[in-house]
Parts: sequence; C-alpha cells; structure tokens
Amino acid sequence: MTHITQLSTVLVRVADQDRALEFYTGTLGFEKLVDFGYAGGARWIEVAPPGAATSLSLARGTGGEETGVAFDSADVEADHAALRARGVDVDESILREGDSVLHWAGAVLAGIPPMFRLRDPDGNSLLVVQQP
Repeated sequence: MTHITQLSTVLVRVADQDRALEFYTGTLGFEKLVDFGYAGGARWIEVAPPGAATSLSLARGTGGEETGVAFDSADVEADHAALRARGVDVDESILREGDSVLHWAGAVLAGIPPMFRLRDPDGNSLLVVQQP
C-alpha cells in the first residue's frame, strides 16, 4: 500500500502559457492557484475550478491533444450555451443517450450522462459531463 491520498495535478500542454491562462481563468472561470518561474526560464502554472481538489498544470508544449480530462457540470445545457456564446470551440450539440457513440481519448462516449467537448486555444479537447 502507498500513502497516496488524491489526484493532485493533470498536465495539459499549451503553446502559449499566457493565452492558456487567460482562457482557463477568464473564459472558463477557473482560479489561478500557482504561477512561478524556475531554472532555465521555465514556468509552472496551475489552474482549477473554484473549490476543486485537482488542478490543471498549463505546461509548455505543443497542445492539440485529446487530454482525457473531464469536468463535472451542474448544468451542461447552460454551460454549452454560455461557452458557445463566448466563442469557445465546443461540439455542435450535446451528446446524449441514443446518439451515435463518440471515440475520444481512447474511450467510448455514449452520452450517459449528457456531455460535450470543448477545445482550448491550443486545440486540447476537454470533456464537460452532467453531474449525476
């Protein structure tokens, strides 16, 4: 047995950390938890939805990945509409039970519960899922 107690941080590679920070905080409403530079000019940034136990680290890289990161939403309908109105690249419609399955990040998504994908400015796809 280990003494591991929770999932802490998931890395999402982004080409422009400032642009990503603005998207995750300004557009998605996440909080900036950590932002510091270290040896060699590298930078470590962590963001998270308010009150979340797990954060995203916006790590310098190329982006454009199916991240495998899923967020809970209390209202996917409202979030889908609001993000779309803000110009965020979201799926055309919400995936629901009975729709054709979708393959994403190595998983099969069947719309149970309702969900949709969004893409950050680097093309990283993230999943938003209705809370059960």
